[in-house]
Order: sequence, then structure tokens, then C-alpha cells
Amino acid sequence: MQLVDGTARILATHRSLLTENEHLHAENLLLQAKALRMESLARENERLRQLLDSSAARTDEIAVAEILTVDSNPAQHQLVIDKGSRNHIYVGQPIADAHGILGQVVQVSPYTSTVLLVSDERHAIAVELNRTGLRAIAVGTGQTELLLSFVPTNADVTAGDLVVSSGLDKRFPAGYPVGSVTEVSTEPGDPFAHIKVKPSAQIGHSREVLLVWPQRRATEASETP
Repeated sequence: MQLVDGTARILATHRSLLTENEHLHAENLLLQAKALRMESLARENERLRQLLDSSAARTDEIAVAEILTVDSNPAQHQLVIDKGSRNHIYVGQPIADAHGILGQVVQVSPYTSTVLLVSDERHAIAVELNRTGLRAIAVGTGQTELLLSFVPTNADVTAGDLVVSSGLDKRFPAGYPVGSVTEVSTEPGDPFAHIKVKPSAQIGHSREVLLVWPQRRATEASETP
């Protein structure tokens, strides 16, 4: 009889330990999920802080928008953001991230807007070399790089040169990073150099973007009755 009672107590204790283990395992999973969520929030806060810090020294009007979707067509480098005409977004508006120019708005609806990225073959932006002031046009290639157009072969351009927006296209404000030169090559008989540029913006990695209202346009809008 004592043996039966002892066995019963052992079994009960075993079941209790199994139940407790299951509860602890569930609590551990819940804590891990909360920790991951906190880490995700911390990363999101850091991204937003970088966005705001990158615009702190600018006099342009700035707002943050979230990326809703990215075009799955590899031939089109576009994305959709969660701001539209109700937020005073306009076609041609510059878009940036914490690192540089990302693209421009090409289509606006009341609540969303479509952005054409600088890497798209249809995109072009007036730029200059920060070191020398040399002016050029940076065009997309459909890849994760840009090309500088119409730069003479004897121009002073070297790998590592910072390329910034010149503002001469009256669309992008001057002085925003566009990319850095990665390669300079020439072909016999070609009057222009072949110059590759790596975009400054983290294309394909951003979750939030900066909407930029250039100071010139903001001033004009404020002066309009």
C-alpha cells in the first residue's frame, strides 16, 4: 500500500513538473516575443531619429512618410508611401532618406503617392561634385548604381568623390547627398568619361522616407494670397 501511495505521489509530482515546465516554456516564448518587439521598436526609433537628424541642419520643410509597398517589377524602381494630396504632396516633390536623395514623387492620390527612385532608368537629377563643383546629370541605370552624363574625359573626377544635388533642375534642393563615385573609365575616341556612382540613399532598405518641401517652393507658397 505504501508503495502504491509513493508511486502515486511520484506520478503526481511528475505531472506537476511537466505542467510547470509547459507554463515556463510558454512564458519564455512570450518574453522572447516581447523582447523582439522591443528590439523592433528600438530599431524603428533609431531610423526615425536618423531621418530627423539628417534634416536638422536644413531650412527646407520636412515630414516623415512610411513606405507601404515596393514595385515588384524589376524594370520599374518605384514605391508607394502613405502620404498624398491631403498632406500637400505634389508631383515632382523630392524624397530622401537619412543618407541622401531617394527619388521624387511621380503620382499623387488623396492618401498615397508613388515615388520614382533615383536608380530607375527614367530618373535624372542635376548634380555637382562636392570637391570640384563640376556639374553633371546623374541618371538611373535600372541597377543599384547611377551614371554621370556628359562629363569630359579630362574632367577632374576620382573614385570616392561625393556627388550632391546642385539645385539647378529647380526640383531638388541643393546640397543633398546623391552618391559617391565608384569608377571612372574612358574609351578611345569617346569625348565623355564613363562614371559610375553608388547612391547615398539606402535603396531597398528604408522603411520610412523624408518628404522635402524646398525652401524656394515653401516661400513661394507662403507668399501666395
